[in-house]
Amino acid sequence: MSGSRETRGFVPGVLAVPALIGLALLVLPLAALIGRVDWSTLWGDITSPQALSALWLSLVTASVATAVCVLLGVPLALIIARARPGLSAALRVLVTVPLVLPPMVGGVALLFLLGRSAPLGALLDQWWGLRIPFTAAAVVIAQVFVALPFLVLTVEGSLRTVGVGYERAAASLGAGRWRTLARVTLPLAAPGLVAGTILCFARALGEFGATALFAGNAPGVTQTMPLAIYTAFNGSGVGQGTAVALSLLLLVTAIAVLLLVRGWRPGAPR
Repeated sequence: MSGSRETRGFVPGVLAVPALIGLALLVLPLAALIGRVDWSTLWGDITSPQALSALWLSLVTASVATAVCVLLGVPLALIIARARPGLSAALRVLVTVPLVLPPMVGGVALLFLLGRSAPLGALLDQWWGLRIPFTAAAVVIAQVFVALPFLVLTVEGSLRTVGVGYERAAASLGAGRWRTLARVTLPLAAPGLVAGTILCFARALGEFGATALFAGNAPGVTQTMPLAIYTAFNGSGVGQGTAVALSLLLLVTAIAVLLLVRGWRPGAPR
């Protein structure tokens, strides 16, 4: 009994009413989505050519975007975690900005940076003939823009929790910086790195707004699963049955991601 009281704390029972209402607002729409699934045609909807094309593009671009986020995000997380407090706070704010911006704003910003009329976009076109907007590369860049903060903040939090004690001990025993990083820092931060990578992949997989503006919605080229769902419910492209099926697939993916993150979270109950 005492253990149960310690777990429950001293929350007033009346708060269960707004808590249940809030839970219902989160769960009931998902239940309504599941209720609209036509189970007799589900497999056919998911395996239609349009659905498979959108699914394959989503998986490939999200995987590439996640790899880019790991290559760029882990060093950035290390810098933030080990920087002085003022610099660390400033960098953390900059990394967090894409999380609070509407994704559409991110798409507009990317167009103003890499569009054909933008200075950098014009240079890339003039020097190397690279035209990034409305290509598969634009999909990846948009996904990196919105997903990178998830990885950086998760890994940075894990690194700050670990601290520098073990790193100092390794240095006192003669280990160099790269050896300390590979043998001490990254293994200790592995749960946060894995959780951040999974969250990053899930966010990239579900990205819509920045992709729609910066990469467009060309079937087989830039139309990812979220864009295919949007197109279907606006009366063109795949049917609504396929849209519901793809929505269900994204929901299952999100639940799987959350379960993986929970399993890797330090101190998570088993």
